[in-house]
Amino acid sequence: MQKITERIAHEISASSQQIEAAVSLLDEGATVPFIARYRKERTGGLDDTQLRKLEERLGYLRELEERRQVILDSIKSQGKMTEKLERDILASDTKTSLEDLYLPYRPKRRTKAQIAREAGLEPLADTLLENPGKDPLTEAEGYLNPDKGIANADGALDGARQILMERFSEDAALVGRLREYLWDNGILQSRVLSGKEGEAAKFTDYFDYRETLKTIPSHRALALFRGRSEGGLALEILVDEEARGLTPCELTLARHVGVQNKERAADAWLLKTVSWAWKVKIFTHLDLELKMRLREAAEAEAIRVFASNLKDLLLAAPVGDQAIIGLDPGLRTGVKVAVVDGTGKVLETGTIHPHVPRRQWDESIATLATLAGRHHARLISIGNGTGSRETDRLVSDLSKRHPKLAITKVITSEAGASVYSASELASEELSGMDVSLRGAVSIARRLQDPLAELVKIEPKSIGVGQYQHDVNQTRLARSLEGVVEDCVNSVGVDVNTASPSLLEKVSGLSRTQAGNIVSFREENGPYSKRKELLKVPRLGAKSFEQAAGFLRIPGGDNPLDASAVHPEAYPVVERIVTRASRRVQDIIGDVKFLKTLTPAQFTDERFGVPTVADIISELEKPGRDPRGEFKTANFQEGVENISDLKTDMVLEGVVTNVTNFGAFIDVGVHQDGLVHISAMSEKYVRDPRELVKTGDLVKVKVMQIDLERRRIGLSMRLSDRSDDKGKPGRKPGSAPNRERAKRVVKSNEPKASSAMADALAGALAKR
Repeated sequence: MQKITERIAHEISASSQQIEAAVSLLDEGATVPFIARYRKERTGGLDDTQLRKLEERLGYLRELEERRQVILDSIKSQGKMTEKLERDILASDTKTSLEDLYLPYRPKRRTKAQIAREAGLEPLADTLLENPGKDPLTEAEGYLNPDKGIANADGALDGARQILMERFSEDAALVGRLREYLWDNGILQSRVLSGKEGEAAKFTDYFDYRETLKTIPSHRALALFRGRSEGGLALEILVDEEARGLTPCELTLARHVGVQNKERAADAWLLKTVSWAWKVKIFTHLDLELKMRLREAAEAEAIRVFASNLKDLLLAAPVGDQAIIGLDPGLRTGVKVAVVDGTGKVLETGTIHPHVPRRQWDESIATLATLAGRHHARLISIGNGTGSRETDRLVSDLSKRHPKLAITKVITSEAGASVYSASELASEELSGMDVSLRGAVSIARRLQDPLAELVKIEPKSIGVGQYQHDVNQTRLARSLEGVVEDCVNSVGVDVNTASPSLLEKVSGLSRTQAGNIVSFREENGPYSKRKELLKVPRLGAKSFEQAAGFLRIPGGDNPLDASAVHPEAYPVVERIVTRASRRVQDIIGDVKFLKTLTPAQFTDERFGVPTVADIISELEKPGRDPRGEFKTANFQEGVENISDLKTDMVLEGVVTNVTNFGAFIDVGVHQDGLVHISAMSEKYVRDPRELVKTGDLVKVKVMQIDLERRRIGLSMRLSDRSDDKGKPGRKPGSAPNRERAKRVVKSNEPKASSAMADALAGALAKR
């Protein structure tokens, strides 16, 4: 455990004491949000990011230690343990290197090498390796054994070769060196399988593609593996050309085992053995392993990007306590309508038919006006699916005809709404409501409070990741669950209005406990104090400790229950109010007074300066929402389809997804455009998240439109132009700029189209 502690401490830049304290808390059942917020004294202030990394690495390293012990026991039971081998096993710091060491001792089926040893050919192999001057055929004559299947010298030499090939391929140090050399220098080549060109058309960028393994970005690697899994692409790892008859890997192998070409009697035989060992044994194994390594690295990065985007989406600014009309657009089947009050309760639902074939435009406007007036709804949330811009135009007409209603319309992502509508949870929450109308309810509620609504949907269905169905589903789920948990607990939850699906994301609460909290509330009325939660069935002291600080009771008996101050720390507040000779409600929000307090004056053995400082900060603005101010994009009138776009047009849009190679922007034409990383800023950008996050509003310029492939190239550099006519310097299509553009784009996404390269070259020409 000390070894694990020291390693994690180094990896997350913390002390061993901090790691020991955090591990102890995790083992006691504490959650990451609880530890990060309420146990700062014990952990020395480790934040939630450090704690998530610690939790992940702790699991890996504990598994590593368990496997290490199994391997030690296995080798010792075989009587083959040596001091050096034991030192190497104890020093191994990855599962891969540990398995490399264990490979020669792993129980396995009878191999050709094992059969050769049983035939007594190991001395022959050792003799030729140690004494290359001896003639192989002559030496082999002394090892003939017809009873063991060794009828001639060639058979003896073949057996000896099998022994050496297996020995070389099980040399952990050698395999480790070759693995890293291939990772750094190997080329992954993809090609289309004969006859599959039509089926694999979406992978045309990879029909003839090569790139160094180490430099392939995650999105490209996952595309390659998807192409292979769908039967359209073949992937192979290429190594350097031969030098002096051997590849660099074969030369490395030869030097490692002491084989040289000095034209001695056995040199040619040994060199062939080296070549076979590489091609038949080692490379075959490493080819599979390195592809797996590439895939795992790509998955890890894809999961990281997905988690980052999900966090931004969940923490999007809420509209708050307002009645909202949700519209789920549809053309042939009509627009589904749902009105919810400030708490998300459904007030009324229906269907209007403003579009063809029925085209009841005036009637639809009248219906919406009546609903808005009846329920005092000033916000209309329009789903961004098929028919959204047509429906957006309907609401614009509504505003013009009924200006006194003061309607504000918002285009809202409806990703996952259909999944929610058909879910068991939706059936419970909206029982008796037609499935087609539930989507409109979700669209209204997710504008009101994105976090509260989106937690009801499986994160993979929200649509802010790439290749999410291609990555390890267990790792993805674990990562996204952590993101959701951190987001929910950073905002806090009103225990008197929260749904079970939101409550179960609170630190320390299970699905059963969340359901019981809601059932108790429905049976006994709203909670008036946090301590009443201890009356909830199956919610014990430990769960209460973990959850209480994240649960809010606005307007309850104790004003502190509406804040992030944990009930266990209420005595600290009592000391503050006693010294001030004031009531709690009088000091809450009194920033001027609270700024005069020194945290060290109110500490005790349990609560140190970090916790007291947090308490004072919370009292300044109790229950503060860390989410930003709500803003909405204004899509340009008359720009509703990709065919309406013109180059150099400047539009406002919403960031829908951020990747390693850029950001996708919804500009209201039913097809997101791409701002490539190279077109995000005049300055060098290492990571698009330095500039934008999911949900941000941005101004973009249209640089390129590909109607056939439905691709839109955008730029956040509004001074860029799609052409440079009349400007000094090289033109966009000139060779130097065009080639540079191709290199810039190709470094982040596969084989840029000529049009995209020309558009980017235009921007580069001015720089």
